[in-house]
Amino acid sequence: MSHFEIQGGSILHGEISISGAKNAALPMMCAALLTSEKCIFHNVPDIGDIETLLSIFEEIGVYVSRDIKKKTVTIQALSVNLKKLRECRKVCKLRASILILGPVLSRFGEAEIVQPGGCILGARPNFIHTDGLRTLGAEVLKEEEALSLQFSRKKLAKNRILLSEASVTGTENLTMFLSGKAEVSEIFFCAAEPHVQATLKMLVQMGADIEGIGTHHLKIIGTETLRGGDFVIPPDGLLVGTYAIAGLLTGGELLIHNVDHPELFSFYGTLKRIGAKFEMEENALHILPSLKLKALPKLQTAIYPGFSTDLQSPFGVLLTQCEGESVIFETLFENRLTYLHELEKMGARVEFINAHQAKVSGPVRLKGTEVQSWDLRAGAAMVLAGLIAQGMTKVTNINYIDRGYEHFDENLKKLGAKIKRVG
Repeated sequence: MSHFEIQGGSILHGEISISGAKNAALPMMCAALLTSEKCIFHNVPDIGDIETLLSIFEEIGVYVSRDIKKKTVTIQALSVNLKKLRECRKVCKLRASILILGPVLSRFGEAEIVQPGGCILGARPNFIHTDGLRTLGAEVLKEEEALSLQFSRKKLAKNRILLSEASVTGTENLTMFLSGKAEVSEIFFCAAEPHVQATLKMLVQMGADIEGIGTHHLKIIGTETLRGGDFVIPPDGLLVGTYAIAGLLTGGELLIHNVDHPELFSFYGTLKRIGAKFEMEENALHILPSLKLKALPKLQTAIYPGFSTDLQSPFGVLLTQCEGESVIFETLFENRLTYLHELEKMGARVEFINAHQAKVSGPVRLKGTEVQSWDLRAGAAMVLAGLIAQGMTKVTNINYIDRGYEHFDENLKKLGAKIKRVG
C-alpha cells in the first residue's frame, strides 16, 4: 500500500483552486439513473470515489464517458442491468452506492444491492432509507446481507414522510425516488446541506418541481419523464476548510479560489473565535499568518448550518496549536475521534471524556512518527499534523484520502509542503 512521507516545518504559501465537491458529485451522478437521456457533468473531481461509482455504472450497463483533463463525465442510462446490480461487489467499497437504490427503484420498480461500504465512522444504519421507502409503498425484501426492494404500486402508499433524523443520503435517496413519481409528496425534517441542495437543484433542472430547497421541509411534484442535461458540480467547501487549516497551522498565507462563502459561515465563525486571520474576497478566501491562537471552549459538530463533522478532524489538529484547553464534541459519529489516538502518538495532549467528547490541550510541539488514516477526513488530518511535526511523519492507509481529496499531495507540494507519495 502507498503511504505519504512528510517532512514538517515548511510554511505554505501561494494560490490554489478548489475542485468539485465529492459529496455533491456522487448523488448527482446517481440521479442520472432516473432518465434514459444523456447527463453531462462538469467540474468533476479526480478522486477515488468517483472512479468507483463510474465503474459500478459501467458494470451494470450504463454508458459512461470521462475526460479527466476537462473534468467532465457523461452518463446515459438507457437501461440498467438489475441482475448485474445485484451481483456487483464494488458496491461494498462505497457508502454512496446506497444512492443507487432510490433512482433505480423509482424508474424500474425494483432494486437490489449488497450492503454498501465506505469509511467506518460508527453506526451508519440503512433504516432511514428502507423505512422511508417502505412508508411510501415499497416492499423491503432484504435488509441484512443485501438491500432489496420492490415497488409495484400504481400510486404512493403515503405522500407525506417524517424522517427520524436529518439524514443527508436519506433525503437524497427519497427525493430522487419521489422525483420520478408523478405525484405530490412532502418530506419533513430533511437535510439542508449545500451538496443536498445541489442534488435537488439538479432534479429541478431535470423536470421535477421541488419547493423548500435549503430548508427542512420539501414539497416534491415528480414526473415520470425526467430529462437529461448539463450539470455543474459545486466547489468543495470541505477542501476549502482543509487547505485553510493547513495555511493557519504552518503560519502561511494562502489565496484559495472557487469558494462558496455562505456554506462556510459556521467554519469562519469558529476561526474567528480562535483568533485566526482571514479575509473573504469575491469567490476566494485569503488566509493570513495568525499568531497566538486561543483555545475553543467547545467545538461541537451539527447538521447544516452548524459546524460540519467532516471538518472536525482537521480542526482538531489546529486545536493542538491553540493556547489552552479545547473540548471537541462530535455529535454525529461515535468513531470520529479515533484520529486523536494517532495525534497522541505525535505528542498531542488529549483527554478522552467519552466516545463523543475529548479535551485537547495546547499548544504542543508535535513530533513525526508513523500514523494511519482511520477514515477520509482523519487521513487528511494526519497529513496536516505532519506538516507541522518535527521530523518525518509517515501516513499510511492513504487510500482513504485518495477517495475524497484530489491530488492532495501534489497540491500541498505546490504550496511548499515537503511531502511525497511512496509505493
